[in-house]
Amino acid sequence: MYKVTVNGEVLTADDGMLLSDLLIKSDKNVEHPCGGNGTCRKCIVTVNGKEELSCRYIIKSDITVLSPDSEKIISETGAEETGKTTENLCYVLDIGTTTLALALVSLDDKKIIKVITRTNPQRKFGADVMTRIDYCRKNGACELQKTIISEINSMISEFDLQKSVKLYVSGNTTMLHLLFGIDCSSIGVAPYTPTFLESKSENGYGLGINGIDTAESLPSISAFVGADIVAGLSYIGIPKSGKYNLLVDLGTNAEICLFSEHSALCTAAAAGPCFEGANISCGMSATDGAIYSYSKNEIRTVGDSPARGVCGTGLVDIIAELVCGEVIDETGFMECGAFEITDEVSINQIDIRQYQLAKSAVYSAIVTLLQIEGISFDDVEKMYISGGFSAKINIENAVKTGLLPRELAHKCIAVNNSSLLGTVKYACEKNDLTVYTGNTSYIDLSQNPVFSELFIDSMMFETE
Repeated sequence: MYKVTVNGEVLTADDGMLLSDLLIKSDKNVEHPCGGNGTCRKCIVTVNGKEELSCRYIIKSDITVLSPDSEKIISETGAEETGKTTENLCYVLDIGTTTLALALVSLDDKKIIKVITRTNPQRKFGADVMTRIDYCRKNGACELQKTIISEINSMISEFDLQKSVKLYVSGNTTMLHLLFGIDCSSIGVAPYTPTFLESKSENGYGLGINGIDTAESLPSISAFVGADIVAGLSYIGIPKSGKYNLLVDLGTNAEICLFSEHSALCTAAAAGPCFEGANISCGMSATDGAIYSYSKNEIRTVGDSPARGVCGTGLVDIIAELVCGEVIDETGFMECGAFEITDEVSINQIDIRQYQLAKSAVYSAIVTLLQIEGISFDDVEKMYISGGFSAKINIENAVKTGLLPRELAHKCIAVNNSSLLGTVKYACEKNDLTVYTGNTSYIDLSQNPVFSELFIDSMMFETE
């Protein structure tokens, strides 16, 4: 047994224990976006004065560790808050892979009173659903559930509500499994079968959630298209007769749904955590110092702090500038090898390739759904962009880099957190969600030859 001093706090560890495992079990919020594979290099800590990857450091002696504090990720929900409390209340929670949003809702006024957001503490187990599924497979769901419940309780305590109310919950299929403490391992392997997709209701006290008499989740569609998308569809509503709408949810993954008044096609594009900065050399979440907007004349950072890295929207802008400035060619090749943005921040060739994979997956998924349905861009009335990515995304630059179809640029509408807003709508109106879950077909892109061909072609950039 060894003594491990972390930021002044003394912990104990068995011989041969991974430092990352100790940090996770001790609730130290060092993030491991790659799930401990040693590839993202985001879990660097200082051990006895030397920088080390915590997911690769094996404890063999007494050590002193300096660990950076976890920072809050900025999340814009798009919600209007009244600040007016009434008699009949409920909570609405959106469990995003990256962030949590909890709203106190007036059922009398059918409006949001207040919203608070937090970083999803499960990020310390991995940035995306697949890394968390893998952690669940190896360690069970208990710790993942305990972590999220603790954060929910902390959020609820901020409202200081002196009575128990109902909680309505949306999130992707994996996040809902982990909320209810259900093993989600089967979602990560073929044939990708969730334990449940239907709406689920549990006693709040049984789950360990304070001040909640019942927790009810919205239904999901498939393993990779969850209740968050159902809520988003509900919020947007059905397009007019003969027309289609697209919902593109950009986050740690990309869920896309093409829907009309009669039916819907949905899919999940394996964009990976590129847009969250997990596999980008200077990538980071939308915390202080993250570049979220970039042009050759101006750099904007979260909190107006000195630039420390690049978040998703900033990455889109930077690559658009590199394409337009012919720093990279149509294949994505960058002769200089790396492009310096500031003294501390740069983009390299591997980053460009990661973006190409992500943007090609999203673009190709959109076009594949249109082709399967047998319609053209003209048949699409609106394309709604949701997720934390949507608040600051520059649509023009997204088009320039090939992330979104040029033909739909003028039809784009950012809706921020459509999952939260759609769940609020359900809580207030109890609208029928079966019109979205019952008439929706899931398209597996990995088995689709149209997508495979488009994906290869869409890796290229359009240069003038």
